Amino acid sequence: MLFKKSKAIARTPGSITESKATTETDPQTANGAPGKEDTQTAPLARKESSGDVYPSGVKLFVLLTSVYVSMFLVALDRLIITTAIPRITDDFHSVTDIGWYGSAFLLTSSSFQLLFGKVYKFFSVKVTLLATIVLFEIGSAISGAAPNSIAFIIGRAISGLGAAGILSGLMMTIVYSVPLHKRPLYQGMMGGVFGIASVVGPLLGGVFTSKVTWRWCFYINLPLGGVAMVVIFFLLKIPERKETQIPLKAKLAQLDVYGTGLIVPGTICLLLALQWGGLTYAWSDGRIIALLVLAGVLIIGFIMVQILLPKTATIAPRIFKQRSILAGFFCTLCLGPHMMLFVYYLPVWFQAIQGLSAVDSGIHLLPLVLSMVAANIASGAAVRRIGYYTPFLIAGTCLASVGAGLLNTLSVTTPLARLAGYQVLYGLGLGLMTQAPNVAAQTVLPRPDVPIGTTLVFFTQTLAGAVFLSVGQNVLQGELLRRLPAALGGGGGSFDPKTIADSGATSLTDLPDAVRPAVLRAYNEALRQVFRMALVLTCLTILGALAMEWRSTRQEVEKKQAPREEEAVVAPATASTEEARVSDTRDSSIGEKQSTVDGHHPHQEEKSKESV
Repeated sequence: MLFKKSKAIARTPGSITESKATTETDPQTANGAPGKEDTQTAPLARKESSGDVYPSGVKLFVLLTSVYVSMFLVALDRLIITTAIPRITDDFHSVTDIGWYGSAFLLTSSSFQLLFGKVYKFFSVKVTLLATIVLFEIGSAISGAAPNSIAFIIGRAISGLGAAGILSGLMMTIVYSVPLHKRPLYQGMMGGVFGIASVVGPLLGGVFTSKVTWRWCFYINLPLGGVAMVVIFFLLKIPERKETQIPLKAKLAQLDVYGTGLIVPGTICLLLALQWGGLTYAWSDGRIIALLVLAGVLIIGFIMVQILLPKTATIAPRIFKQRSILAGFFCTLCLGPHMMLFVYYLPVWFQAIQGLSAVDSGIHLLPLVLSMVAANIASGAAVRRIGYYTPFLIAGTCLASVGAGLLNTLSVTTPLARLAGYQVLYGLGLGLMTQAPNVAAQTVLPRPDVPIGTTLVFFTQTLAGAVFLSVGQNVLQGELLRRLPAALGGGGGSFDPKTIADSGATSLTDLPDAVRPAVLRAYNEALRQVFRMALVLTCLTILGALAMEWRSTRQEVEKKQAPREEEAVVAPATASTEEARVSDTRDSSIGEKQSTVDGHHPHQEEKSKESV
């Protein structure tokens, strides 16, 4: 058998090259540590096995439905609480804990996202995803049945921890259920579900709070999440991966204990400083300064660990050397903030300037959300057809920048119909570009690195969005305190500018007619400063879009359809001359062995090889 195998190799030089390519492009060493693959030159044909079998028909439909339901619940849980908070504080008599009701979920969901990227790489995707859904369900049950404020906050934190793993797990489910060239469509639909849930959340929370009880805001997760778990358990089939076959001790060593021990508390310190700064405590307060300094030190320490310990790094430096990953990182760094600023502060504009209720302001945000969902799905279908995602990213950033610029022209007298048109322009652009960084990560990275790439997209978008929401709140507060004194000077001297700024957007309808127009203009200008910040971020996204490589998701399929002889000669551009010399020596040795068996002279075999 040994000599027969040698004979085949000697007569097909390309097969040796193919074996070399397979070895060199392996991103894991024998013990599971990352290898030295140059992801910029790795052909797409090597990332997915030609033997991959994907579900289809009813099985695929049911599995993807469970994915979308899970995504809907996670997105819903982020904002459904906003309209329920007043009733919750009444029941618990805990007005001082309001800030923790939202931030507890945000802190854990943001802090642990990168860790779950590593967990999905070295542990079973199905088991990890089911475990995170269980965590999310436990947190929802605790929040729904909470007897006091402390228990409620603990439940929210546990739900956030589960949500951190669910997002990456759902994306990995699509990776192993749908071929690469078809994923943009299904991921676009998942993005659409996320957008719809973000708008429906406050509306549904208001309905539950007023018609039943606020506790159903969390109980609703239990039956729907349970059904999703059953479907995933029975239908999600993921082939064995060599990364999951290494010993448990080696797996734990790959989880980047040092990096995780730095990034988790660093993220928490940063978010706490932004949550409290300027609202609970002054920015000059020692506690805020200490949190910011500590966050900076811990995050810098995390970066140093990634550089100095690349074999166990959460985000291996080689991943950031890939041009599309770096461009996608910059895009999400800008995309997350400008999307959150508009989605969060446009309802504030509706309530403050137009005097609408919280529910009506959510309804008037539908043009933005529905256009985003439509563009998300349409771009996914188009990418599936033509293969390229970069043109949609570029077109989306340009269109969103135009829409963001028009949203910066809002005034007290702007008609709602015109505002709806501005929202549609921005929403269409947003939908065209939202999925591109994620699809790029799956296209340019080898499959073992896909969990890290997709998690990085989610982490960057979530954390950057949370940071700029806090920045936006402080910009709005500062602008109001600067503009309101002049607005109140002509007959509203009995009103305290700080009291008006702190009381919220809905309180402006209670002001006397003598000062209300001036106060509304001041409020409008303050909100425009926030929108201007979002406009700058939207325009900056164009830089990342232009830097994105033009890579096709269909290239992999074309590679697989190529003749086998053509595939065999594919080798990385980084192969050194030393490797070539070793390969020639090995070919010569094999040829000599073959001559012993078949009776062929070595020189005749060499001539045959040269002619080939």
